[in-house]
Formats: sequence, structure tokens, C-alpha cells
Amino acid sequence: MAPTTTSTATPTSTRPRPRPRFVPRPPVPPRVTWRPGPGRAVTAAVPAGLVLVLGLWGITRQDSMWRDEAATWQVTHRSLPEIWRMLGTVDVVHGLYYTIMHLLFEVFGDSLLTLRAPSVVAMAGAAALTADLGARLAGRWSGLGAGLAVALLPTCQAFAQEGRPYAMVTAAIAYATWLLAAAMRRPRALTWCGYAVAVLLGALLNWFSLLAPAAHAVTVAVARPHRAVRAGWLLATGAAVLGALPLILASRGQSRQVSWIQPVSPGTMAVVAAIVLAAGGCALLRGAREPARAHLVPAGRLSLAAVAVPLCVVPQVTLLVVSLTVQPLYVARYVLFADLGLALLLGVASAALAGRVSFRLGLRPAVALATVTALAFLALLPLELDIRAADSRVDDVLSAADVVEAVGGRGGAVVFIPSARRDTATVSPGAFRGLRDIALVRTPAAAGTLHGLEADPEAIARALLREDIVIVVGDATERPARNTRDRAKQRVLREHFTERSTTVRRGRSVTVYERVR
Repeated sequence: MAPTTTSTATPTSTRPRPRPRFVPRPPVPPRVTWRPGPGRAVTAAVPAGLVLVLGLWGITRQDSMWRDEAATWQVTHRSLPEIWRMLGTVDVVHGLYYTIMHLLFEVFGDSLLTLRAPSVVAMAGAAALTADLGARLAGRWSGLGAGLAVALLPTCQAFAQEGRPYAMVTAAIAYATWLLAAAMRRPRALTWCGYAVAVLLGALLNWFSLLAPAAHAVTVAVARPHRAVRAGWLLATGAAVLGALPLILASRGQSRQVSWIQPVSPGTMAVVAAIVLAAGGCALLRGAREPARAHLVPAGRLSLAAVAVPLCVVPQVTLLVVSLTVQPLYVARYVLFADLGLALLLGVASAALAGRVSFRLGLRPAVALATVTALAFLALLPLELDIRAADSRVDDVLSAADVVEAVGGRGGAVVFIPSARRDTATVSPGAFRGLRDIALVRTPAAAGTLHGLEADPEAIARALLREDIVIVVGDATERPARNTRDRAKQRVLREHFTERSTTVRRGRSVTVYERVR
């Protein structure tokens, strides 16, 4: 009889299992790859093109010209021998610039476009070089952002439309900085020679640009390159400084030309402090601190911050300290090239912001950066409109000439208080047709000066007393006379004439005086 087997299997439960709770997931934006960036040519060409567009926009400033541009205008109409003769007396620091502009006027004719277009082209070159440098140091999106920052910075826009050398200086320093980065990556004798030439060119246009090599010295010290690189930089910089030394020594004899510069104001110090803080803040961005990020790829041991921060800070702080301790010399346009360092830092910031916009909104990187740039343009639009207005500068020579032509008729006398306001007549001689400049003994070109040579105070007083109607061209706000000639003019007008009419327009005044009999 077979044994009985007892089953021990557990009966299967018939209770249903609970279904998992459905939790809806938030929508995921489409993934956008942050690509290395546009090609090298595009990276440089886009900012340069934007500078050209913005530079040509309102370039005539409603047919206005301020006093510094008037100096360029009248000097470049002289012959080269007359220009070189004048440099022995005044404006030797601008000799190379005047020569360049004289040649351009000879080729293209005299117009406000010819006066200012070279600055537009120079700033476009600076933007292209800054973009390429930024791309080399921090990736092409950051480089493109840096070039666009040069195009949008209000100071760069303002001096891109001025008939003065500061945009050319900025382009020279941009090229020198670009060559410095190239030489530190791959030192070659030809590159160092190019660096020396670029630094020397900037110094011959305005030797305050030698503050840029001082900033480069900090860059070299921070990067700690090979001894051969340090030696190459020292030799190139030394050669450039030696080349500029005759100009520096010659300009010391004309130091009275900067006597108009006022002591540094608290507002100026606050602006410089804000720029320094902004530079430091941009340098501390996560993108600038982490080279592993896709948008920041340093070239060897040279980082973007090591180039940008000294270039932004050292020239401004050095000139500020000199102005506070030795002699007032700080004028923002003298260190305009320092904006290149700020632009490099802003390029990293704008690329980082565009990256976030691209990821959050699912935009293509190029569209995201274009959006950031467009928003910056719109935010700065009030300033951009202001710098293109006719009254955006301290005065307007051409409008004063129009007033003289309207009130002068076809006869009478004219005097200028101070004599520097004679630029109204040298720029627009047709407006003074029929008027006699009774104080003038030798014209500016004949005297080798900017304002001509006037008679002695007694002769000026006698000439005024022979007139019945005298037109006086001066500043909108009358200031105390700074020399005996101007004091003689004011004394005779006050004691023997009565004011018949005064027209004040864009920083200058035209007053008609009638003799009291």
C-alpha cells in the first residue's frame, strides 16, 4: 500500500495588487546642444559689421562739429609742411593722426563723413580683433559676445563717430593684445616685431596708450610663461617705448595743452570704481573660473581673465592715481582702449547668459546670443540716441557759424573770446565773409598755431574803439578772461559798447555789440 503524501504548497492569493499611482511629469524642453560656435571668420565679421552699421547711423550728428573735431578739420586742410611746422608749437602728440587725415582728405575730399569714417573703420577693426581674441581664450561664443560688446558699449559708439585719434588708438591696442596672446602661445620673432609696431603705432597716435603695455605686464606676470616669452615681451615693449620717447619728450614742452583738465571729481572716481568692480565681478563668473566649461577654453596657460582684467583696470587706475597725486590728467577718452578688457569680460557673461536662454527656451545658440544682444541694444537705446544728437558734445562750431552768418550781414568787425573760438571762422570761413577779425595779426596757418597770433592788448583796444558794430563769438557761459588780450576785449566792450543781441546755441554764444556815442 503506497504511503499517503500530504501537500504543503501555499494556496495562491486571489487579492488584486494595487496599481502604481500615476504622477505626471513636467514637459521637458527640447535638448539643444551648445556647439563650439561659429567659424572664425563669422566670429570676427559679425561684430565688425555691427560697428559699421552703428557707426554710419547718424554719423553727421545733424551737421554738427565740436571744438576738438574742428582742430582736426582746420589742421588737415593745411599743407604737410604747415602741419609739421605747427607741431613744433602745439599738438605734437597728434602729428601722425593729422598726417593720416590730411592724406585722406586729399583723396576723398573734406566732409563730415570723411572726418569720422576712419574712426568707424578703426573701431570695427578693434571689434573684430577683440572677438577673435576672445574666441581664442574662451571659445567662439564668448569671443562673438566680446566683439558685440565693443559694438554696443556707448563710449565705443561715441568715439567711433569722432574725428579724433582715439578709435585708431583702440584698434592699435586691440591688435597689440591679440599679438601678445599669439606670441605667448607660440613665440616667434615676427609676432614680437608686430607687437612692437602695434604698441608704437598706438603711442604715436596718443602716448597715453603706453598704459596698455603696463596692463600687459600684469598679464605676463600672472601667466608665468617660459623665460623666452618674457624676454621677447620685454624686448618688444622696450623697442616700442624707445621709438615713442622722442614724442614723449617733445610733448613735455607743450604740457600747457592739458592745463584745462580739471581735478578728478567724486563722480569720475565712482565711475572708475564701478568699472573695476564690474571687471572683477565678470572675472569671478562661474564660466570664467572653470576652464572645463565648453564656452571657456583657455589657450595654454593664458586665461581670458588674465588678459581682460588688467587691460580694463590698470590703465584707468594708473591714470587716476597720477591725476590725484601729480597732475590732473584723467580724461576717459585717453584710456578708451581699456574698454576692450571690459568687452572681453562682458563677452563671457553674455555667452553664459545666452547658454542659459538657449537651454531654458530651447533656442539655437545663435538665436539666443542674438536675443541677448538685441535686448542690450534696446536697453542702451536712450544713450545711443543721445550720443548722435547735435547737442551731445560740449559745443558746436558749425551752428555758431550759422548764427554769425545770419546776424553779420556783409560788414563789421568780429572778435573771439577766448581766441580759441576762432575755430568757428577757420572751419566755416564763408560765414564770416565781409567781417574783419580786428584782433588777428597772423592767421593760424601762418603763425603755426591752432588759433593764430593776436595783437597786443593796447592795439586790440584801439581797434575796437574804431568800430561801431562788433560781433563777439564765445562760450555759452561767459568765464573770466585768462590772458591780458581777452581782458582788454572785455573791458572795452563793457565800457564803450552796449549789447544789442545775444544768441546762444549748442554751447556757443554770438553777441552783437553797438558802440555807445
